[in-house]
Amino acid sequence: MNNTTVEVLYRGQAVEVPAGTRVDELIRKVDGDIPSTVLSALVNRRQVMLDFPLRGRSEVELVVYGSRSGELVYKRSVSLMLYEACRELYPEVRLIIGQSLGNSYHYQVEGDGHDLKAMAARLEKRMREIHREKRPFVRQTVTIEEIEDYLRERGCTDKLALLSTRRSSTVHTISCGEFVDLAHSPYAPHTGCLPTFGVMAYGDGLLLRFPRRGNRERLAAWTPKPKLYATYVETRDWQELLNIHHVGQLNRLCLNGGIKDMVRIAESLHEKKIAQIADEIAAKADRVRLVTIAGPSSSGKTTFAKRLGIQLRVNGLEPVSLSLDDYYVPRAETPIGEDGKPDYEALGAIDLKLFHQQLRDLLRGREVLTPRYDFVTGERKPKEKWTPMRLGDRQVIVIEGIHGLDHRLTQSVPPDEKYRIYISALTQLAIDDHNRIFTADARLIRRIVRDYFFRGFSAERTLELWERVRRGEGKWIFPFQEEADVMFNSALVYEPAVLKTFAIRFLLQVPRTSPSYPEAFRLLKFLSLFVPIFPDEVPNTSILREFIGGSTFDY
Repeated sequence: MNNTTVEVLYRGQAVEVPAGTRVDELIRKVDGDIPSTVLSALVNRRQVMLDFPLRGRSEVELVVYGSRSGELVYKRSVSLMLYEACRELYPEVRLIIGQSLGNSYHYQVEGDGHDLKAMAARLEKRMREIHREKRPFVRQTVTIEEIEDYLRERGCTDKLALLSTRRSSTVHTISCGEFVDLAHSPYAPHTGCLPTFGVMAYGDGLLLRFPRRGNRERLAAWTPKPKLYATYVETRDWQELLNIHHVGQLNRLCLNGGIKDMVRIAESLHEKKIAQIADEIAAKADRVRLVTIAGPSSSGKTTFAKRLGIQLRVNGLEPVSLSLDDYYVPRAETPIGEDGKPDYEALGAIDLKLFHQQLRDLLRGREVLTPRYDFVTGERKPKEKWTPMRLGDRQVIVIEGIHGLDHRLTQSVPPDEKYRIYISALTQLAIDDHNRIFTADARLIRRIVRDYFFRGFSAERTLELWERVRRGEGKWIFPFQEEADVMFNSALVYEPAVLKTFAIRFLLQVPRTSPSYPEAFRLLKFLSLFVPIFPDEVPNTSILREFIGGSTFDY
């Protein structure tokens, strides 16, 4: 074996380079230049920064802006640039990362009172100057003792708590100036790769805005999301009650035995919110006879609907389910999506004419024959097998599905006769004060576990389908979320520690040769941050039971 050179497969050709050659040096050797759209790389299917040294036989692929992986690198890097600008301009201020609002991150501002609008303008201006400087993002490897001393001097208890369960002797840090953070994932090569961003005041903090994946050169028009923001504030209040804001605090509870009480409180917050929603529906029972529940994949819609049904019964109402699945058009008439395949999530896949007529008749007290769909044949069952249905006194129709908020689904019903609920898992937890957990990741891990247990799908298959699922959500669900009468956050602050016990095993089954391996590897790194919680701590009525099994409800 020759230890002085390594063979690298790049752009379909084998290149021999000295051992220790960095990825960026390889790219320049072959391509001559590195476009600013290149943000990181995959080396043997693992995502790394461009400063990564090649020390063995390697296959190198570029991660560019426009891909999912590139988008995450871009946002992470712009966030660090914001922290550096804040350190320079407002050294007494601490920015704490929060929820995602649209294509933006919200930050709390801790410190002496500042005019947020003026602060946002100054920060954005300084960030643009840092962008033009093309500062490199510097990754360093330091001992755990060195970084702990550094963090202790600066009062970074969030990061110290996170590191307290780390058993490696070294960690990576990242900076583009004097603000030093823990490097949990790759960053861009330099600030010149980050041309488009915006900072604005919003609510009680700041919004850091990003370009959409399809166009790095401009920001989309900002649309306020007051209901989503109100749900974010409610979630923040829940965190205050639980006194858990980041992973290190959760890990500490897992180790000192306090996790049992925290689980009970988190679940009780869910139950209290569901009861409040049921009370509101009951207060409008003289008019409202239709409840729709919509939300993205793995948001826990089914369990939420069952728990809401119990609370409605407590209020003297009887929920009656009407399944949209039975109103599918014959499979041959299903609309074709942009990929040339049948789009079963499209609104046009539902026989809206029949659905509108029957919904109108039911709400007026008439009896209808509701169809039954045969998913084996892709056709409706014969009419003699349809089910008669009439809405009785104190009965409420409940419809659960992705189109529940789309006015076209229920346009035959006046607005004051329906109650629309949006449900999603808006992650309550952050890695630390400066690094967030992606909301979509929380749902993806839920889905990986559920698909393996109940749908016979491997983690590899779930990961393959995820981008398509996300595109459907962006088209049929997210645009309508602000039309809901109420939003319910189904995330549980402790759930990643429970899901870890299952998801790690399923993700380890994804082979290195799979196109899904980079995503599996990223999720495994993320889950390694958590101290596991045994699933027997989870109540059998929990929304989490929809994904791990053992629920008291039938699905």
